Amino acid sequence: MNYYQSPAAVIDLPEADRVTFIRRTYAHLAGALAVFALLCTVIINSPLGTAMLGMLGNGKWSWLIVLGAFMVVSMVAQRWANSATSKGTQYFGLGLYVVAEALIFTPLLMLAVRIDSGIIPKAALITTGLFLGLTWIAFTTKKDFSFMGGIVRVGCFVAIGAIIASIVFGFSLGIIFSCLMVALMGGAVLYDTSNVIHHYQTNQYVAASLALFASFATMLWYVIRILISLSSND
Repeated sequence: MNYYQSPAAVIDLPEADRVTFIRRTYAHLAGALAVFALLCTVIINSPLGTAMLGMLGNGKWSWLIVLGAFMVVSMVAQRWANSATSKGTQYFGLGLYVVAEALIFTPLLMLAVRIDSGIIPKAALITTGLFLGLTWIAFTTKKDFSFMGGIVRVGCFVAIGAIIASIVFGFSLGIIFSCLMVALMGGAVLYDTSNVIHHYQTNQYVAASLALFASFATMLWYVIRILISLSSND
């Protein structure tokens, strides 16, 4: 196994080692995004994609089951990615999370393609631009945004409650909610990037990449929803 017995925080490393850690983190993020895009393409063009779209269209309880399963898988994946004992377990956690995201994205992506084939590339461009801009802010200011962790966590819990309520009671959260979620994920990107700069340990680049991927994917989800809403109103 290749891991540090006594890992140090990134902020305590010599500059060359910090650069190595950051490069590893963003290389793993790029790899996760590439695998995610590939998986989404394969699933959408397979019978599994059609089956998932049909299953989730059968009722609100199907969405609740999928949402609950995704939350459980996400917690397991994040715990594995943060494993300090096995590099293989860390990679398995990251891979599991990417697969789960690809599966839950499938119905939304298929709906977006049916409405307007340009929605997905536009959403990817917008999300990437926002992500890069926020990353640039975190790296150039070098500010410690760890204080945003509590805000992001509370916001996520409130959002989950609102999503569950909307599914159970059958009301739409609307475009304003999606905009608020994009803003919340912007805060998450700043928080995660700040942790990459300041707080992760030297053996946690897989976990760091998972955190960044999760924020990027959630932001992408709500950007797509916003573009779907705007296209539907045309």
